Amino acid sequence: MIVIADSGSTKTDWCIGNSQTDYRIVQTPGINPFYLSTKEISRQITENLFPQLTEKDTVTELYFYGAGCTPEKACIVADALTECFPHAHVAVESDLSGAARALCGHTKGIACILGTGSNSCEYDGEKIVSNVSPLGYILGDEGSGAVLGKRLVGDCLKKQLPPDLCELLLKEYELTPAFILDKVYRQPLANRFLASLTPFLSAHRQRAEIHALLLSCFTDFFKRNVMLYEYAGCPVHFIGSIAWHFRAEVKEAADALGIQVGKIIKSPMEGLINYHFRI
Repeated sequence: MIVIADSGSTKTDWCIGNSQTDYRIVQTPGINPFYLSTKEISRQITENLFPQLTEKDTVTELYFYGAGCTPEKACIVADALTECFPHAHVAVESDLSGAARALCGHTKGIACILGTGSNSCEYDGEKIVSNVSPLGYILGDEGSGAVLGKRLVGDCLKKQLPPDLCELLLKEYELTPAFILDKVYRQPLANRFLASLTPFLSAHRQRAEIHALLLSCFTDFFKRNVMLYEYAGCPVHFIGSIAWHFRAEVKEAADALGIQVGKIIKSPMEGLINYHFRI
Protein backbone atom coordinates (compact mmCIF):
# COMPACT_ATOMS: atom_id res chain seq x y z
CA MET A 1 0.00 0.00 0.00
CA ILE A 2 1.19 3.52 -0.86
CA VAL A 3 0.59 6.68 1.19
CA ILE A 4 1.05 10.16 -0.31
CA ALA A 5 0.88 13.22 1.94
CA ASP A 6 0.53 16.87 0.98
CA SER A 7 1.02 19.03 4.05
CA GLY A 8 0.85 22.71 4.90
CA SER A 9 1.01 24.38 8.27
CA THR A 10 -2.79 24.15 8.65
CA LYS A 11 -3.76 20.73 7.31
CA THR A 12 -2.37 17.55 5.78
CA ASP A 13 -4.11 15.54 3.06
CA TRP A 14 -3.21 11.82 3.08
CA CYS A 15 -3.93 9.62 0.06
CA ILE A 16 -4.01 5.95 1.03
CA GLY A 17 -4.33 3.37 -1.71
CA ASN A 18 -3.09 0.76 -4.13
CA SER A 19 -3.78 2.32 -7.54
CA GLN A 20 -5.10 5.38 -9.38
CA THR A 21 -8.64 4.06 -8.93
CA ASP A 22 -8.36 2.43 -5.52
CA TYR A 23 -7.59 5.04 -2.87
CA ARG A 24 -9.14 7.30 -0.26
CA ILE A 25 -8.25 10.72 1.15
CA VAL A 26 -8.17 11.58 4.85
CA GLN A 27 -7.17 14.79 6.63
CA THR A 28 -5.20 15.61 9.76
CA PRO A 29 -3.74 18.85 11.16
CA GLY A 30 -0.75 20.34 9.36
CA ILE A 31 2.81 19.15 9.90
CA ASN A 32 5.59 21.71 9.55
CA PRO A 33 9.07 20.85 10.91
CA PHE A 34 9.79 24.53 11.55
CA TYR A 35 7.19 24.40 14.33
CA LEU A 36 7.02 20.73 15.39
CA SER A 37 9.66 18.33 16.70
CA THR A 38 10.02 14.67 15.66
CA LYS A 39 8.31 13.61 18.89
CA GLU A 40 5.40 16.01 18.34
CA ILE A 41 4.94 14.84 14.75
CA SER A 42 4.96 11.19 15.83
CA ARG A 43 2.34 11.90 18.48
CA GLN A 44 0.19 13.81 16.00
CA ILE A 45 0.31 10.94 13.48
CA THR A 46 -0.53 8.41 16.19
CA GLU A 47 -3.44 10.47 17.51
CA ASN A 48 -4.88 11.83 14.27
CA LEU A 49 -3.91 9.56 11.37
CA PHE A 50 -3.80 6.07 12.85
CA PRO A 51 -7.48 6.05 13.89
CA GLN A 52 -8.26 6.56 10.18
CA LEU A 53 -5.61 4.07 8.99
CA THR A 54 -6.27 0.62 10.42
CA GLU A 55 -4.05 -1.00 7.76
CA LYS A 56 -0.92 0.96 8.72
CA ASP A 57 1.24 -2.18 8.91
CA THR A 58 0.67 -2.84 5.19
CA VAL A 59 2.12 0.51 4.06
CA THR A 60 5.21 -0.17 1.95
CA GLU A 61 5.86 3.31 0.49
CA LEU A 62 5.23 6.76 1.97
CA TYR A 63 5.85 10.01 0.07
CA PHE A 64 5.52 13.18 2.13
CA TYR A 65 5.53 16.67 0.57
CA GLY A 66 5.41 19.50 3.05
CA ALA A 67 5.79 23.18 3.77
CA GLY A 68 8.99 23.74 5.72
CA CYS A 69 10.59 20.49 4.49
CA THR A 70 13.88 22.07 3.51
CA PRO A 71 16.95 19.83 3.20
CA GLU A 72 17.91 20.89 6.75
CA LYS A 73 14.48 20.15 8.26
CA ALA A 74 13.24 17.15 6.24
CA CYS A 75 14.93 14.68 8.61
CA ILE A 76 12.64 15.81 11.44
CA VAL A 77 9.61 14.59 9.50
CA ALA A 78 11.40 11.56 8.04
CA ASP A 79 12.42 10.32 11.50
CA ALA A 80 8.84 10.60 12.77
CA LEU A 81 7.40 8.81 9.74
CA THR A 82 10.00 6.02 9.94
CA GLU A 83 9.14 5.53 13.60
CA CYS A 84 5.40 5.35 12.81
CA PHE A 85 5.79 3.25 9.63
CA PRO A 86 8.81 0.99 10.29
CA HIS A 87 8.10 -1.29 7.30
CA ALA A 88 7.76 1.50 4.72
CA HIS A 89 10.18 3.22 2.40
CA VAL A 90 9.88 6.89 3.45
CA ALA A 91 10.69 9.92 1.28
CA VAL A 92 10.23 13.51 2.45
CA GLU A 93 10.44 16.47 0.08
CA SER A 94 9.38 20.10 -0.11
CA ASP A 95 5.95 21.35 -1.14
CA LEU A 96 7.65 22.89 -4.19
CA SER A 97 8.94 19.47 -5.25
CA GLY A 98 5.40 18.15 -4.82
CA ALA A 99 4.02 20.95 -6.95
CA ALA A 100 6.58 20.25 -9.69
CA ARG A 101 5.76 16.54 -9.78
CA ALA A 102 2.02 17.17 -9.67
CA LEU A 103 2.17 19.73 -12.47
CA CYS A 104 4.91 18.38 -14.72
CA GLY A 105 4.97 14.66 -14.02
CA HIS A 106 8.05 13.30 -15.79
CA THR A 107 8.39 16.15 -18.30
CA LYS A 108 10.38 19.36 -18.25
CA GLY A 109 8.60 22.51 -17.16
CA ILE A 110 8.40 25.48 -14.83
CA ALA A 111 6.24 24.94 -11.75
CA CYS A 112 4.79 27.83 -9.76
CA ILE A 113 2.87 28.10 -6.51
CA LEU A 114 0.54 31.07 -5.99
CA GLY A 115 -1.20 30.80 -2.63
CA THR A 116 -0.80 32.82 0.57
CA GLY A 117 2.86 32.94 -0.49
CA SER A 118 4.49 32.26 -3.86
CA ASN A 119 7.33 30.11 -5.15
CA SER A 120 8.61 28.71 -8.43
CA CYS A 121 11.20 26.39 -9.90
CA GLU A 122 12.63 24.97 -13.10
CA TYR A 123 12.09 21.20 -13.25
CA ASP A 124 13.87 18.77 -15.60
CA GLY A 125 11.32 15.95 -15.39
CA GLU A 126 12.96 14.33 -12.37
CA LYS A 127 14.18 17.05 -10.05
CA ILE A 128 14.26 20.80 -9.42
CA VAL A 129 17.29 22.28 -11.17
CA SER A 130 16.78 25.97 -10.36
CA ASN A 131 14.80 27.98 -7.82
CA VAL A 132 14.49 31.75 -7.50
CA SER A 133 14.10 32.43 -3.78
CA PRO A 134 10.60 33.79 -3.05
CA LEU A 135 11.96 35.93 -0.14
CA GLY A 136 8.64 36.24 1.70
CA TYR A 137 5.91 38.84 1.36
CA ILE A 138 8.03 41.78 2.57
CA LEU A 139 10.87 41.38 0.05
CA GLY A 140 9.21 39.21 -2.59
CA ASP A 141 6.34 36.69 -2.88
CA GLU A 142 5.13 38.49 -5.98
CA GLY A 143 1.68 37.34 -7.11
CA SER A 144 0.83 35.81 -3.75
CA GLY A 145 -2.30 36.38 -1.72
CA ALA A 146 -0.29 38.27 0.88
CA VAL A 147 1.16 40.67 -1.69
CA LEU A 148 -2.18 41.14 -3.46
CA GLY A 149 -3.69 42.05 -0.09
CA LYS A 150 -0.75 44.32 0.71
CA ARG A 151 -1.22 46.19 -2.55
CA LEU A 152 -4.97 46.46 -1.95
CA VAL A 153 -4.80 47.99 1.52
CA GLY A 154 -1.80 50.12 0.58
CA ASP A 155 -3.62 51.57 -2.42
CA CYS A 156 -6.71 52.09 -0.30
CA LEU A 157 -4.92 53.95 2.50
CA LYS A 158 -2.81 55.95 0.02
CA LYS A 159 -6.01 56.97 -1.83
CA GLN A 160 -4.93 55.30 -5.07
CA LEU A 161 -8.34 53.61 -5.42
CA PRO A 162 -11.68 55.37 -6.03
CA PRO A 163 -13.38 56.48 -2.78
CA ASP A 164 -16.34 54.12 -3.27
CA LEU A 165 -14.05 51.09 -3.51
CA CYS A 166 -12.09 52.14 -0.42
CA GLU A 167 -15.27 52.70 1.58
CA LEU A 168 -16.62 49.33 0.47
CA LEU A 169 -13.42 47.51 1.48
CA LEU A 170 -13.27 49.11 4.92
CA LYS A 171 -16.96 48.49 5.56
CA GLU A 172 -17.05 44.89 4.27
CA TYR A 173 -14.10 43.78 6.41
CA GLU A 174 -14.81 46.15 9.32
CA LEU A 175 -11.41 47.77 8.91
CA THR A 176 -9.93 51.05 10.08
CA PRO A 177 -6.48 52.41 9.24
CA ALA A 178 -5.42 51.84 12.88
CA PHE A 179 -6.67 48.25 12.83
CA ILE A 180 -4.83 47.51 9.57
CA LEU A 181 -1.56 48.91 10.89
CA ASP A 182 -1.90 46.91 14.09
CA LYS A 183 -2.59 43.67 12.19
CA VAL A 184 0.33 44.22 9.81
CA TYR A 185 3.01 45.58 12.13
CA ARG A 186 2.15 44.36 15.64
CA GLN A 187 0.21 41.11 15.34
CA PRO A 188 1.56 37.71 14.19
CA LEU A 189 0.68 36.17 10.80
CA ALA A 190 0.27 39.45 8.94
CA ASN A 191 0.65 37.52 5.68
CA ARG A 192 -2.51 35.53 6.41
CA PHE A 193 -4.44 38.68 7.30
CA LEU A 194 -3.42 40.34 4.04
CA ALA A 195 -4.21 37.22 2.00
CA SER A 196 -7.67 37.06 3.62
CA LEU A 197 -8.60 40.24 1.72
CA THR A 198 -8.23 38.67 -1.74
CA PRO A 199 -11.93 37.70 -2.06
CA PHE A 200 -12.58 41.45 -2.34
CA LEU A 201 -10.30 41.56 -5.39
CA SER A 202 -12.11 38.62 -6.92
CA ALA A 203 -15.53 40.17 -6.31
CA HIS A 204 -14.49 43.48 -7.93
CA ARG A 205 -12.11 42.23 -10.60
CA GLN A 206 -14.17 43.91 -13.34
CA ARG A 207 -13.33 47.37 -11.97
CA ALA A 208 -10.51 48.88 -14.02
CA GLU A 209 -8.44 49.76 -10.96
CA ILE A 210 -8.64 46.24 -9.50
CA HIS A 211 -7.93 44.67 -12.88
CA ALA A 212 -4.83 46.85 -13.23
CA LEU A 213 -3.68 45.91 -9.70
CA LEU A 214 -4.01 42.20 -10.46
CA LEU A 215 -2.17 42.45 -13.78
CA SER A 216 0.62 44.47 -12.16
CA CYS A 217 1.13 41.89 -9.40
CA PHE A 218 1.14 38.91 -11.76
CA THR A 219 3.42 40.72 -14.21
CA ASP A 220 5.84 41.31 -11.34
CA PHE A 221 5.73 37.58 -10.55
CA PHE A 222 6.65 36.68 -14.13
CA LYS A 223 9.39 39.30 -14.48
CA ARG A 224 11.04 38.72 -11.11
CA ASN A 225 10.73 34.92 -11.05
CA VAL A 226 9.71 33.01 -14.18
CA MET A 227 11.73 35.12 -16.60
CA LEU A 228 14.92 34.31 -14.68
CA TYR A 229 14.61 30.68 -15.84
CA GLU A 230 15.06 29.21 -19.32
CA TYR A 231 11.37 29.77 -19.98
CA ALA A 232 11.27 30.22 -23.76
CA GLY A 233 9.21 27.42 -25.31
CA CYS A 234 8.72 25.84 -21.88
CA PRO A 235 5.25 25.49 -20.34
CA VAL A 236 4.75 27.42 -17.11
CA HIS A 237 2.36 25.59 -14.78
CA PHE A 238 0.58 26.88 -11.67
CA ILE A 239 -0.86 25.47 -8.49
CA GLY A 240 -2.59 27.17 -5.56
CA SER A 241 -5.74 29.03 -4.66
CA ILE A 242 -4.62 32.41 -6.01
CA ALA A 243 -3.51 30.93 -9.34
CA TRP A 244 -6.80 29.07 -9.62
CA HIS A 245 -9.18 31.90 -8.70
CA PHE A 246 -7.31 34.49 -10.76
CA ARG A 247 -6.34 32.21 -13.65
CA ALA A 248 -7.78 34.59 -16.27
CA GLU A 249 -5.59 37.44 -15.04
CA VAL A 250 -2.54 35.17 -14.72
CA LYS A 251 -2.97 34.12 -18.35
CA GLU A 252 -3.49 37.71 -19.48
CA ALA A 253 -0.27 38.85 -17.79
CA ALA A 254 1.60 35.89 -19.27
CA ASP A 255 0.28 36.50 -22.79
CA ALA A 256 1.47 40.12 -22.67
CA LEU A 257 5.00 38.86 -21.93
CA GLY A 258 4.95 36.02 -24.47
CA ILE A 259 4.97 33.34 -21.77
CA GLN A 260 3.27 29.99 -22.42
CA VAL A 261 0.94 28.99 -19.56
CA GLY A 262 0.31 25.28 -19.13
CA LYS A 263 -1.80 23.74 -16.37
CA ILE A 264 -3.45 25.72 -13.59
CA ILE A 265 -4.77 23.56 -10.76
CA LYS A 266 -5.96 24.29 -7.23
CA SER A 267 -4.20 21.53 -5.28
CA PRO A 268 -1.49 18.95 -6.03
CA MET A 269 -3.00 15.68 -4.81
CA GLU A 270 -4.53 14.49 -8.08
CA GLY A 271 -1.25 15.10 -9.90
CA LEU A 272 0.75 13.37 -7.16
CA ILE A 273 -1.53 10.33 -7.33
CA ASN A 274 -0.95 10.13 -11.08
CA TYR A 275 2.80 10.59 -10.61
CA HIS A 276 3.34 7.93 -7.95
CA PHE A 277 0.93 5.27 -9.14
CA ARG A 278 2.37 5.45 -12.67
CA ILE A 279 6.01 5.01 -11.62
